[in-house]
Amino acid sequence: MRVVIPPRSGTAFRLRKGGVLRVIDAEGGQVSDLVAFMADDIRELISNGRTFDYEETIRLTEGHRIWSNRSNPMLEILEDRNGTHDFLLTPCSEATFRHFYPGKPVHRGCFGNLAEALAPFGVDADAIPVAFNIFMNVPVGQEGSIRVLPPISRAGDYIRLRALADLVIGLTACSAYDSCGGSFKPIHYLVEEP
Repeated sequence: MRVVIPPRSGTAFRLRKGGVLRVIDAEGGQVSDLVAFMADDIRELISNGRTFDYEETIRLTEGHRIWSNRSNPMLEILEDRNGTHDFLLTPCSEATFRHFYPGKPVHRGCFGNLAEALAPFGVDADAIPVAFNIFMNVPVGQEGSIRVLPPISRAGDYIRLRALADLVIGLTACSAYDSCGGSFKPIHYLVEEP
């Protein structure tokens, strides 16, 4: 069954080993922050550093895996209808809004949404890692500079990730102005059971 994450909000749920999570940009141009924790020990969680190291790229797509801070594979990307994602930037937060968007309303951002959604699973806010930012467009310049540009995802684009262990997943419809090209839309997802 397809579930809708309303604009600028988030959710958390268990994903069993072998289950496949499909994250869908139903309307186009919307980012979704994904974090994952091992269900048996939430201190083990996704790690961008380990992932970049073992996959030997910062451009993750079909065939790549997302690794934990303890060097265990957690998710495998089975299918990717967009191909542009970010695993460099942290979830947006109230501090992000104050820093980058002075004069605009402050929002708790993906960080606050993830903290609230993950609390029932025992995840403390300080344990929220750098997210795998699905559909986020962050080009890296030759000299190492980064920019956040509007997503290039189109309506209906999706990514499918298979759980390689029993996981707790946090997922958002991103709240940051730049990440979503200045507009905020829902994210849809569904779980294909093993």
